[in-house]
Amino acid sequence: MLGATGTGALGLALGGGGYAVGRHVAESAQESADETIPFHGTHQAGIVTPAQDRLVFGAFDLTIDSAAELREMLRAWTDAAEKMTAGQATGPIPGPSDAPPSDTGEAIGLGPARLTITFGFGAGVFERDSEDRFGLAAQRPGLLTPLGPLPGEQLEAQISEGDICVQACANDPQVAFHAVRNLARAARGSAVLRWAQLGFGRTSSTTSDQTTLRNLQGFKDGTNNLHGDDEQAMRRYVWIGPDEPQNWFRGGTYLVSRRIRMFIEAWDRDTLGDQQNVIGRFKASGAPLNGKHEHDTVDLAARSGDGSPVIPTNAHIRLAAPASNDGQHILRRGYSFTDGIDPVTGELDAGLFFICFQRDPHSQFAAIQRQLGSRDALGEYIQHRSSALFAIPPGIRPGGYLAEGLFEA
Repeated sequence: MLGATGTGALGLALGGGGYAVGRHVAESAQESADETIPFHGTHQAGIVTPAQDRLVFGAFDLTIDSAAELREMLRAWTDAAEKMTAGQATGPIPGPSDAPPSDTGEAIGLGPARLTITFGFGAGVFERDSEDRFGLAAQRPGLLTPLGPLPGEQLEAQISEGDICVQACANDPQVAFHAVRNLARAARGSAVLRWAQLGFGRTSSTTSDQTTLRNLQGFKDGTNNLHGDDEQAMRRYVWIGPDEPQNWFRGGTYLVSRRIRMFIEAWDRDTLGDQQNVIGRFKASGAPLNGKHEHDTVDLAARSGDGSPVIPTNAHIRLAAPASNDGQHILRRGYSFTDGIDPVTGELDAGLFFICFQRDPHSQFAAIQRQLGSRDALGEYIQHRSSALFAIPPGIRPGGYLAEGLFEA
């Protein structure tokens, strides 16, 4: 309400035209707050869904001992997620007694805000410390195996991996927070939150009609990202196909998350020319150094007058390009983050919470990261501090529950 009132008041001060613009912005914001994303489908929402503005990502460790208990928790989570993505509370407020409400209540009146909730399984669901804890080891996807170690990373175990992940994205941060909080509440006695990350400002366009936004280094991020509305590319690079031995996993995908700390202060002291050579793009326009416009083709063969490459040999976009990685692509869906001040250095603890989806995390993400981690000029200004790999089950049918095929295999 405050945002809409402020916009409208500013419009009145500017005259009739300004008022119309202000009113349109307010109405668009309300439409976004009321908009829902379908929860059911062939694939889970939150992957090819046009990226929302806010993220809450949580990783849980399971505290239960049987597949039956896990199945019941997933049923409860499915029911809660279905309600929350429709803009509904997970239970009545007030309830039939004075017991603690089954919904924490902070999203009342906010609308669904295009909320999507995406679930994934870590390796610990299938096996932990060589123990087949739930009798599901035989159903483990073949590529759900450790990614590394990878060059240039300094991972912290307490913010890495986990048994189950929950990715909540919405255009309202409180709606996304409410989703993960209430799932944690519903899982009490079955799972505990291992770590969580809040994100803002999407850093990749995930559909062809979205504009490319900027990361905290001020550069457009994800210009050449895959687009979720390119069905052929999704089948080739993202969705698990009919050749997957695990029937229950067909139609799913793999998610890799990385918490990438940016050394903001060092970056801000660097010259514009050096920043552009590190990335391989012009900062203002987002164009590759061989072009004028953001979406101009990246020409890795272009040479300057003295014969040197226009895009430096250690530039980020050169090393990340499909042409430098056997034609591989990934679907990026990351967010910026800031977690206050580093108590040791006094510098900002901020950067990119990187998320990507792919069919093969080893030949796609890990292979690309090995090249970047060993040669990328950007490595001087960033550090990978957390890592996680999850198998994302296919979509949920009406009346069904998350990964039901896993328990019927």
